[in-house]
Amino acid sequence: MRVVITGGAGFVGRKLAERLAKDGQLSGETIEELVLFDVVEPALPDAPFRVASRVGDISDPAQIAALIGGQTHTVFHLAAIVSGQAEAEFDTGMRINLDGTRTVLEACRKLARPAKLIFSSSVAVFGGEVPPVIQDDTALNPQTSYGAQKAASELLVTDYSRKGFVDGRALRLPTVVVRPGKPNRAASTFASSIIREPLQGDSAICPVGPEARMWIASPRAVLESLLHAHRLPAEAYGMNRAVTLPGLTVSIGEMVAALERVAGRAPVERIVWQKDPTIDRIVAGWCADFNAVRGPAMGFPTDSSMDAIIQAFIEDDMVTA
Repeated sequence: MRVVITGGAGFVGRKLAERLAKDGQLSGETIEELVLFDVVEPALPDAPFRVASRVGDISDPAQIAALIGGQTHTVFHLAAIVSGQAEAEFDTGMRINLDGTRTVLEACRKLARPAKLIFSSSVAVFGGEVPPVIQDDTALNPQTSYGAQKAASELLVTDYSRKGFVDGRALRLPTVVVRPGKPNRAASTFASSIIREPLQGDSAICPVGPEARMWIASPRAVLESLLHAHRLPAEAYGMNRAVTLPGLTVSIGEMVAALERVAGRAPVERIVWQKDPTIDRIVAGWCADFNAVRGPAMGFPTDSSMDAIIQAFIEDDMVTA
């Protein structure tokens, strides 16, 4: 089996590559080659199969045709620019998030046998005038360029699957907390920073009030969801290849309270409450209440609590001096 991960240098791509290297197989089939692709050089895990990296432009048809060719069986399409950058740089967001997805789909279409394509979408596809609780069949109405690019890509994944060009699966990810590494340009980056930095002895600014609420999932849950999405047969998705993943609705105050329960008072005191009107307004417009029935019914995992999410970060990703 030949597997390609776009966005292979990102934290989800890295975790996925490490997991595949550890398992040596995917959905019960032996992996023969894993190729990681990104705009910067991805790190290569030690693996019992061939591992290679490629650097390039996800929207370049020639590069992606060369990447996804031959005997490619599976593509995890994780490459994207984050919400804040996509909003600030419209042309870049369209080129990477939308044109890049179309380029990947077209490369898959040229394969002799349809590949499995697992695409990372986002709950940012919902917005505007929505019901108090988002249902699985709530209409898509994104209110950001990032959300619009993800929504359009979802529709393409479903249509290319309907035509038999690919066997696509689009996962609408909640905000992922706690992300390892450093802050990025996502509007939601603070949600990880206020946990990650204080645990590692640094201060962090919280640009919203404790009453702000978010729909979140842990890196562990997201990783398991990607693998589960691959294992499921095409028939499990039916006519709609997009699935809203399970998550937890938590307020920022509840996140901070969980931090104190897990790690004590000292990390909490490193949080600086400094409201940013722009970020506060963006977060206030996000959908936080979901009734994601389809995902759990299909077997996708759910985090048990904010406390467990923080403990998982400590075990998996915490950097200590």
